Amino acid sequence: MLFQKSSRACAALFAVLFLLASAAQAQTGRLPNVTILATGGTIAGTGATSTTTVGYTAATVGVQALIQAVPEIARVANVSGEQVFQIASENMGNEHWLILAKRVNALLAQPNVDGIVITHGTDTLEETAYFLNLVVKSRKPVVVVGSMRPSTALSADGPINLYNAVNLAGSAQAMGKGVLVAMNDQIHAARDVTKANTTTTDTFRSTELGMIGYIQGGKPFFYREVTRKHTVDSEFDVSKLDALPQVDVAYAYANVGDVAVKALVASGARGLVHAGVGNGSLPAKTKPALVAARSQDVVIVRSARVGQGIVARNGEANDDQLDFVVSDTLSPQKARILLMLALTKTNSTKDIQRMFHTY
Repeated sequence: MLFQKSSRACAALFAVLFLLASAAQAQTGRLPNVTILATGGTIAGTGATSTTTVGYTAATVGVQALIQAVPEIARVANVSGEQVFQIASENMGNEHWLILAKRVNALLAQPNVDGIVITHGTDTLEETAYFLNLVVKSRKPVVVVGSMRPSTALSADGPINLYNAVNLAGSAQAMGKGVLVAMNDQIHAARDVTKANTTTTDTFRSTELGMIGYIQGGKPFFYREVTRKHTVDSEFDVSKLDALPQVDVAYAYANVGDVAVKALVASGARGLVHAGVGNGSLPAKTKPALVAARSQDVVIVRSARVGQGIVARNGEANDDQLDFVVSDTLSPQKARILLMLALTKTNSTKDIQRMFHTY
């Protein structure tokens, strides 16, 4: 309890110091220092013609070219860029996440870095954002941004998204709010946001709990707070990790059997997220394989493929008896991330369930 009070006091003190520094910065006219970490994706993509918005090549434009394409950024921040990866985001892996997280933490520990922007492909952007939300050890802003149209398109959304992301990462208002996603003039919390449309520019949505703010005229306007723990209040630390435990997702559908579950367990999975139908229901043909996996010390998380709502503990299954964990409101892909990190600390399903109700 004393430690918790001390932590809260330190956090409050840090917030006050940050706001005082920001006020002083505003008075002196000093621009914030924002580092852009580029990983590839559509925002760095090119198409054959100016009307090519599908069928383009992702991850061809380097970070310096991205910065130079938006000269207005120089008016709002002192920007530097690093090319961390140059990949399409469907190829993002655990090894990339660990490298990225360690680099973000190293940069944010420097007093001359005020915020981070990460350019990213949209396919797995929400997953990278949530992973960082759990492992970044700073209250300084971290903003993940991408685009739905390549840089060569007539109405490319990358430049304005990047401009907004830099403004957000350099703002005092974004401090302490966890990892944010800036797309389409909107601000989303990493935990809640998902890609909801295959091609449109308004694809990133926090469909049930809602976005947390807007960006208008380059300025952030926040309307709600994130209540789940994140960043400096998270118990996860990847600083000494070179790999993450294997956790996979088994998808449920009509007439599903046990082939996927058995194959994933045989491949070495230490955890399985079951993306169940409805409220995380367990099909009769799949349940025995999940029960058998748990008897082999594989942690099972019941999630739901529907995209909204709480998966009720002891609702569609007797989780206490089965020794299963429920995902709360996390999507299967985000439940996988939390389970991976949880398994770096414990195999206790009771403790892991606590984590799912905390983050």
